[in-house]
Amino acid sequence: MLFPDYRPRRLRQSEAFRRMIRETVLSADDFILPLFAIGGKDVKNPIPSMPGHCQLSTEHLVKTAKEAYELGIPAVILFGIPETKNALATAAYSKDGIVQKAVSELKSKVPDLAVITDVCLCQYTDHGHCGVVEGHIIDNDATLDLLARTALSHAKAGADMVAPSDMMDGRVTEIRNVLDENNFSHVPIMSYAAKYCSAYYGPFRQAADSAPKFGDRRTYQMDPANALEAIREVTMDVEEGADIIMIKPALPYLDIICRVRQEIDLPVAAYNVSGEYAMIKAAEEKGWLDGKRAMMEMLTAIKRAGADMILTYFAMDAAKELRRS
Repeated sequence: MLFPDYRPRRLRQSEAFRRMIRETVLSADDFILPLFAIGGKDVKNPIPSMPGHCQLSTEHLVKTAKEAYELGIPAVILFGIPETKNALATAAYSKDGIVQKAVSELKSKVPDLAVITDVCLCQYTDHGHCGVVEGHIIDNDATLDLLARTALSHAKAGADMVAPSDMMDGRVTEIRNVLDENNFSHVPIMSYAAKYCSAYYGPFRQAADSAPKFGDRRTYQMDPANALEAIREVTMDVEEGADIIMIKPALPYLDIICRVRQEIDLPVAAYNVSGEYAMIKAAEEKGWLDGKRAMMEMLTAIKRAGADMILTYFAMDAAKELRRS
């Protein structure tokens, strides 16, 4: 159809028409809110590079989680900041660890909120890498047992879902087997299946105190130039037993989200990471763009690309904006 027979502006002329033909619709149901748990009492440490977010002690964590649930957000994902670190990340799988305590408290106080736990070691190791280090080499296979122990400790604390983010080969199989052997076959795994070695993680590393003390993570996180490799990674995690697969980051990898959505029939999550959040917040503060519009446009684009759920630091702001609209 060509002009003048076809006039697409006819259906753009009113908000009612635009709503009627809208192809992608955001909902609070789409969001998972990341939260940073820290020990102590009445601790609320602002994260400078992530305005509006803080490291939270348990009582503040519960308060924020309740607010998120009341806004219609169905789930949170927890990251822990431990008091002590060592080479084997023992605080990651301690039954008295910060995440384990936070999970228990959240399930007690906000029982209908889904609590997901990030399963990784970088916040807990004194070297800041996501696995066991031998010299300057990350030992993939030695790391698997520690990841499985961590996931099991989270399940025992009451986590509804575990989310391995380390990008070690074979970790989904290891975690699935350990969960099943310990009567946690009902606990699903959301795998960070295609996690790229990205510059967009900077603010998170400040928030979680998880920057590597030497080198970088290129030997285990994916090269940003690769797309076919993402499909191989995702397929492997599906075959190993992942229930949900995740692409991280989201905005620079919309093509990967779209491609994975077309090729994989499991639910697809996308992580709208800290750098994506910080860019909009900084530009809004400078008066360079409309922060709310940019936020909603970005989240809509991520869903339009094929994400069934979005982990985002904008979750509460976006849920409030959706209520106003």
